Amino acid sequence: MADKTYNILFLCTGNSARSVIAEALMNKEGRGRFAAYSAGSMPTGRVNPHALAITRALGFEDTAFRSKSWGEFAKPGAPALDFVFTVCDNAAGEVCPVWPGQPMTAHWGVPDPAAAQGSEAEIAAAFSETARMLGNRIRIFLNLPLASIDRMSLQTKLREIGERADETHTAQ
Repeated sequence: MADKTYNILFLCTGNSARSVIAEALMNKEGRGRFAAYSAGSMPTGRVNPHALAITRALGFEDTAFRSKSWGEFAKPGAPALDFVFTVCDNAAGEVCPVWPGQPMTAHWGVPDPAAAQGSEAEIAAAFSETARMLGNRIRIFLNLPLASIDRMSLQTKLREIGERADETHTAQ
């Protein structure tokens, strides 16, 4: 179990900002223990330029990310998913595809930075705040003892991360 690579899918409606940022953060901070992907229920077809700025800052090329449908991950031959996290309120209430293998799921909703208005600096700040919030959740998740925790306890902890991550890890 120690050598297992866990597959994680981050879902959002448009797969243009939050889910892409979460995918990049998990792939960066998971250091090979996790393979993260992202998708959307109604993909926009393009990744938000402000999200790409964050992924570039994490060391990724723009071509590493694209806006795609969650249907790609429900098809035969898709990676077997261990975890599926929704990161926006819209996707949390939508009917999801049936994921083979019954992955653990949780809602880790954060505000949509693509909805931010104002100057370029204010919009960039909204995207940075989203990355901070998702980073908090991911770091808490990475510290869970996945190999030794029972499924029910793990499910409870995954939900708690989404509900309480920002209560204990505020901006500094």
